[in-house]
Amino acid sequence: MQSYRGQKGVKRLHVNQHNMRANMKDADNRPIFTCKVGKDNHYGHTVEIHGPSVLVYPENPLGCGARAWVETVSPITVSTESADGAVTSIEVS
Repeated sequence: MQSYRGQKGVKRLHVNQHNMRANMKDADNRPIFTCKVGKDNHYGHTVEIHGPSVLVYPENPLGCGARAWVETVSPITVSTESADGAVTSIEVS
């Protein structure tokens, strides 16, 4: 399988380089992973994929500028960690 493009419920996961660079510059803890599901975005420090996925490096980047990403139709868990160490997780089906 080359990609899940066109399938219902496809999720695209990529690294937000802007947040990564900003974290390095000011030692903050912005979430660096973005999960795009349709027009919705979920941001996290960790992402767990509960099933098959593929890495995609197409000719054209995503609208946000990402040039490579992970695609899946499997459920995922996106987790963020606050400054006090508390972890919040959401399930994205």
